[in-house]
Amino acid sequence: MSEILEIVMLVAFGVSWPISLIKNIKSRSTKGVSILFYFLILFGYVAGIISKFTNEAYMASINEKWYVLIFYFFNFTVVGLNIIVYFRNKAIEAKEV
Repeated sequence: MSEILEIVMLVAFGVSWPISLIKNIKSRSTKGVSILFYFLILFGYVAGIISKFTNEAYMASINEKWYVLIFYFFNFTVVGLNIIVYFRNKAIEAKEV
């Protein structure tokens, strides 16, 4: 049951991050965006990924449960893209001044 709830959480975030990414690309602004927040989220995903690889019970059944890691890596990637867009938007704002 805990794995199902973990996947539900990861899917919910997995839907939210691309929406945030699209909004940030269109806005071309860093207003209302916290880079510290993004890095804390990345840190959380790294911790989740590491926890999977250090959990002996999980590793024993990795062939059956590999899909959970896909959600972690997808979310990590999209948050990373949000960080890249943040710095792009920061550069755009600097040129406008």
